[in-house]
Amino acid sequence: MPYATVNGLRFHYLAQGFGPVVVLLHGLGSCAEDWLLLQAPALSQRYRVLMPDLRGHGRSDKPPGPYTVPQMADDMAGLLEALRVDRAHVVGLSLGGAVAQAMAVRHPERVRSLVLVNTFARLLPKGWTEWRYTLTRILTLFIGLALHARAEAHELFPHPGQAGLRRVAFQRLCANDPDAYRATLIAAANFDGRRDLGRIRAPTLVVAGLEDTVVPLRAKEELAAGIPGARLVPIPNSRHITPSDQPVAFNRVVLDFLRQVEE
Repeated sequence: MPYATVNGLRFHYLAQGFGPVVVLLHGLGSCAEDWLLLQAPALSQRYRVLMPDLRGHGRSDKPPGPYTVPQMADDMAGLLEALRVDRAHVVGLSLGGAVAQAMAVRHPERVRSLVLVNTFARLLPKGWTEWRYTLTRILTLFIGLALHARAEAHELFPHPGQAGLRRVAFQRLCANDPDAYRATLIAAANFDGRRDLGRIRAPTLVVAGLEDTVVPLRAKEELAAGIPGARLVPIPNSRHITPSDQPVAFNRVVLDFLRQVEE
């Protein structure tokens, strides 16, 4: 399995295809393999697709916390350098989208374009429904990772026809190191990139699942409004994990955007 050493840590990554590089950054508690079945085959026909495990996730090293999103962005920029990739299109889901934003601010020379999927510059609950979800998520996490994983998997994939996706999400979350997961959750909660949105110069697409209950639509609208020239694309009938619950629509939107950037 391919690894690269960056900032004193070993990072695992998967790679497919040839051409301009597209980096796919997973969400909290996930890993590179989540992109392997539904995105890599479609994107690798035209691009070299890199799928790393973030710090604390998958097969990458899991150092003691605390973690920060800028730290993770530096990791990913260092990974590109280690792999001799000058610039890449960066696609980030949720936590991965926050890392992608920080990469574009801290390492603009490495980022050719951004696709920000169901993510945020700052995640602040508003209203009872959002606070209830946030508090329940935190409570189940500290009671036990398995209970938290079950609640999260059901929130992400609640429909009867999504049993397979729900089972995979549960298994992915249960496989996490609890300390690394908590450190990453705190990093995401502490992230505030709002002041830096105007500094992002990479062409940016913001993808919004319209039924997402994890990151509210207003957070995605804030990204699109704050990043110069950014465009917001809604995906109907999609919750938080749009690449999995609407893969055909998601892949089409991403490929169309990348094609426009490359022209």
